[in-house]
Amino acid sequence: MTNQTSQLPEKFLTRLSEMYSPEEQKQILQAFSHKNPPTFRANTLKISPEELREELAKQDILVETVPWYKDAFILINQPQKVLTATQLYTDGYFYVQSLSSMIPPLVLDPKPGKKILDITAAPGSKTTQMAALMANSGEIIANDKSRVRLYKLEANLKQQGVTNTKITYMPAQTIWKKFPEYFDKTLVDVPCSMEGRFFIENPKSFVDWSTNKIDFLQDIQKYILRSAISATKVGGEIVYSTCTLSPEENESVIDWILKKEQGAIVIEPIQIPNLEFAKTLTHWKQKIYNPEISNTARILPSLLMEGFFIAKLKKIRSTLQ
Repeated sequence: MTNQTSQLPEKFLTRLSEMYSPEEQKQILQAFSHKNPPTFRANTLKISPEELREELAKQDILVETVPWYKDAFILINQPQKVLTATQLYTDGYFYVQSLSSMIPPLVLDPKPGKKILDITAAPGSKTTQMAALMANSGEIIANDKSRVRLYKLEANLKQQGVTNTKITYMPAQTIWKKFPEYFDKTLVDVPCSMEGRFFIENPKSFVDWSTNKIDFLQDIQKYILRSAISATKVGGEIVYSTCTLSPEENESVIDWILKKEQGAIVIEPIQIPNLEFAKTLTHWKQKIYNPEISNTARILPSLLMEGFFIAKLKKIRSTLQ
């Protein structure tokens, strides 16, 4: 362990050693010691990725493409402020977003004309991405319970030129009562302990970490996910995601919902061409997970990506009593 990584909570490091091989731990801790390069995606409601790349090149802003997402770019050897100082940014021609954060909407794959719920939407990174994937057609309900975050969501929707989205201010745990089995697909990007985003040079990113916080968040996550399932039509899909490594907030939540919904949902495999996922856990502590959990996906923190967990659920019968 380096002097740097020893700043991380000791209990967190112990848990990491119980989850991952020495080689994987090394990669993760190295990632926590480095700042990822700025990444962003073209807002295809306003510009094509090819046109955006050309416009940036005119300003000597050079980018790399992302092999698994044609709309995404990596800024080469320049700080993010070079991007955000441009008129292109001000006018909403692109959106600065971590690569890992772009994956759940791609897995959900919202189609034009469909009804989509973003159950915990603010500040709107994934909402605006889904609106672009839907070509501003259909309907997105973007929900959040934080007034302050909703203002940011509203501003982002306006800047990106999103017109197919309505904002609601409701507890995610009960939104299904207003929209029972209404949506074709639902995105459930839940509040989490954010272990996948730890950055050693910024102690604020991990100073509040504790297993008590994980337990508290796990309870919230379970009931947000259950609400999302009840708000989704039979035959619809639900994507659950976190930016944490904690099994209690990831595999354990999915294991719980499989038991709770008793055959109403199945876990579907996740595949994105040219993107490799890490294996998920088959067990944690004394708990052996349902074999379906192997269809979920983890992204390990790296020099390019934040840590993430994604599960894709298909609803095969009604959950309304």
